[in-house]
Amino acid sequence: MTNRYAVVLAAGQGTRMKSKLYKVLHPVCGKPMVQHVVDQLNTLNLQELITVVGFGAEKVQDQLGEDSHYVIQEEQLGTGHAVLQAEDILADKEGTTVVVCGDTPLLTGKTLQKLLDQHDEQKAKATILTAHAEDPSGYGRVIRGGNGQVERIVEQKDASEEEQAIQEINTGTYCFDNAALFEALKNVSNDNVQGEYYLPDVIEILKDQAEVISAYQTPDFSESLGVNDRVALSKAEKLMKQRINEQHMRSGVTIVDPEQTYIGPDVKIGQDVVIYPGCVIEGDTQISDDAVVGPHSTITDCHIGKETVVKQSVAANSRIGERVQIGPFAHIRPQSSLGDDVKVGNFVEVKKASFGDGSKASHLSYIGDAEVGSGVNIGCGTITVNYDGQNKHLTTIENDAFIGCNSNLIAPVTVGEGAYVAAGSTINEDVPAEALSIARSRQTNKEGYANKMKSIKKD
Repeated sequence: MTNRYAVVLAAGQGTRMKSKLYKVLHPVCGKPMVQHVVDQLNTLNLQELITVVGFGAEKVQDQLGEDSHYVIQEEQLGTGHAVLQAEDILADKEGTTVVVCGDTPLLTGKTLQKLLDQHDEQKAKATILTAHAEDPSGYGRVIRGGNGQVERIVEQKDASEEEQAIQEINTGTYCFDNAALFEALKNVSNDNVQGEYYLPDVIEILKDQAEVISAYQTPDFSESLGVNDRVALSKAEKLMKQRINEQHMRSGVTIVDPEQTYIGPDVKIGQDVVIYPGCVIEGDTQISDDAVVGPHSTITDCHIGKETVVKQSVAANSRIGERVQIGPFAHIRPQSSLGDDVKVGNFVEVKKASFGDGSKASHLSYIGDAEVGSGVNIGCGTITVNYDGQNKHLTTIENDAFIGCNSNLIAPVTVGEGAYVAAGSTINEDVPAEALSIARSRQTNKEGYANKMKSIKKD
């Protein structure tokens, strides 16, 4: 099998975005555009992936990490000049090099594979990914000869009126014989309106050398979308959202209103899950069969078990078991773990806490930095008082304990197995197993107090 390499062009600042954020780092469905591109390229079994960076280089490297090698384009002198920056790494290697722009988040690995397949079948020196555009404005046009073979690509600003009427456009994605690419780049000129070194000029150079130039036309024009401003970013977001939601629905997920449901590209969802409108589900989230999410829930980086129901709630970076009931209006904060058959009800906040199987905090409680055993009942208004102003402390509630309403558990403290805490108590010492702890002031009734206060007011 031919060795395969890839070059990602990600050096442009993207001034039309009018943003402090480097262009290719703008997210589409929660993932930076350049990460979408690299993830798709990584499906191709590459020997080497190189990202050409410029402005904002460090931030791109922070995002992609070890997924890529990096070269710097100090001056923005065009796409041909950008690819040339990878010469020291690739020039002496045999194989095929794919060149992709880092602002094309809708491009798929499937299409890239078809591009490579055509390149191999045609024994081409270069193969262009093209698309048919109803409105080709702004794109380079693919110029074919009388025999249908590709002759050259002309940029919009350099195209004649006749050439501008052509609707087959260059998507900016190519694959080349690697050695031929870098040899041809030496002959690319900047004699054009912009004074730049265009990568598409390599096509004409190879054509003049009587080399085979091929083109694969993708049937999905949306994959060609390059994001250069916020308008295009919103289009990419909409198209990606539609693609993701359709994939889930075809796999057995019920999405009640796809237009109002936002699911990240890395989310995994089982069969017969129901997702109601207004939900945002993102990151490394996995939702198992028969769960119900929403409406208007936000789930980030969570693993959710079978038959769990999450209503109008927020959960992040947590593990949630099977048949769990969450919400409405609950908040599961990071590093929490809920066992099976747990209930976390309305206006309950759970932070860095674990709940054993069958435990309940049904309403109006804060359970933070806590280890809650199995079969525990936490009454309304309970607070684990975990912060002393400097440090966080752990509350432990052992199996089958019962915490009465409006109790404060001053950490560090342990409530033993099967123990009871009376409603309204403030507990600052350990409660032994099977004990009843009452920590509240004795009630005192002042007879006739109301009439006394009325007489004082009259005076």
